[in-house]
Amino acid sequence: MTGPHACPDATVVVHPTRQALADAAAARLVVALVDALAVREVAHVSMTGGSMGSEIVRSLVALPARDAVDWGRVHVWWGDERYLPAGDPDRNDTQNDAAGLSTLCLDPANVHRVPGPDATGSAEEAAATYAHTVRSTGTGAFDVMVLGVGPDGHIASLFPHHPAAGTQGEIAVAVHDSPKPPPDRVSLTLECLERSREVWFLVSGADKADAVRRGVQGSPFAETPAAHVRGQERTLWLVDHDAAADLG
Repeated sequence: MTGPHACPDATVVVHPTRQALADAAAARLVVALVDALAVREVAHVSMTGGSMGSEIVRSLVALPARDAVDWGRVHVWWGDERYLPAGDPDRNDTQNDAAGLSTLCLDPANVHRVPGPDATGSAEEAAATYAHTVRSTGTGAFDVMVLGVGPDGHIASLFPHHPAAGTQGEIAVAVHDSPKPPPDRVSLTLECLERSREVWFLVSGADKADAVRRGVQGSPFAETPAAHVRGQERTLWLVDHDAAADLG
């Protein structure tokens, strides 16, 4: 994981605006879930935090076609979470709920939240608990893994040059001294992220353009973790015009 890793197998789809990106991604997610449920009893989707994570949820809730999905058969996960108490406004799941995720007809037992300090004694314990849930509840692969990308090229809470980013042989890892607040987090590992049939990078904004370029064209793992995640069947970079500015 130390050398350049180009993405010739990835598809880049450029949307004219941030809103168009969110709306198109939401529509794409509905189709992906309907297709998954047509061939499997349940579907597993992992959502992302940040502003785009909430944008896709808002677009999804506003989309009439959402009713085509049997939401009671959908399992929802998160690629990472801030190690904060349940309901904290800075948690990814809280922000997704506020954007409307909680209004979908999901079975609460199928919404798999990373436990916080109100339920566990440490981020390590939370990571172990989340890993156990993935192992016991999952079906071998996520159907769709939605990931945001930071301006530095990080994904989930796997940050460039951070010792936790290269964790191997684990499903989830505790992250301390995060370069972004809060300092303590829990993240799925690179190995786990790649146990996904489809990986979607959802990226908006000119401040992400260099990270998108490095992710698509190739960059060492230590510098750009986003350049090294692949879906088993499909890898998509879903970006707006500003985020695609450096692709040429």
